[in-house]
Amino acid sequence: MDIDVKKTLSAFSSLGLQNVHEYFGHGFAASFFSAHESGRISDEEFLQELKNLIGGGVRDETVIDAWNALLLRFPPERIALLNELKNRYRLFLYSNTNAIHQEKFNEIFRQSFPGELDGLFEKAYYSHELGQRKPELAGFEQIIRENRLDPKQTLFVDDALMNVEGAIKAGLKGLYLPQGIFITDIRW
Repeated sequence: MDIDVKKTLSAFSSLGLQNVHEYFGHGFAASFFSAHESGRISDEEFLQELKNLIGGGVRDETVIDAWNALLLRFPPERIALLNELKNRYRLFLYSNTNAIHQEKFNEIFRQSFPGELDGLFEKAYYSHELGQRKPELAGFEQIIRENRLDPKQTLFVDDALMNVEGAIKAGLKGLYLPQGIFITDIRW
């Protein structure tokens, strides 16, 4: 999925959140983001924390819209590639996300493609459901164990270097996709 964190940063800035850059992005500082992505706090608690940062009487729907602003679209060529690859490989999704984003990105997917996003994979793992976030070792180990994967024969692909490093520590092969490089750029 294409994302643009700047859109969420801008949306929260317009709601009055000061020093917005301190809270968002890979390796964000506020612990309640991590707690939400690992399912340790509820959506309601997460929204309240954001509203506390913003100050004032902001409605939940407004905060949710700002939070989801970064979610853009699923490029059709990437979805086509995943459909092709799932006929040749066992595909799994492991995503650091939360229930609020999951609801929105599934809605965006259904607007453009038949079926469900999870249908592209043998199994999809979302951090808030798994109770673990990348790059923590326990999440990788659980996925390996549950699916009886041979780590030496399993490739983990991610656009965050620290997540790829976590996968490698778990014994997986890792492929880092720096900004501007996509799964469609790889010769599979």
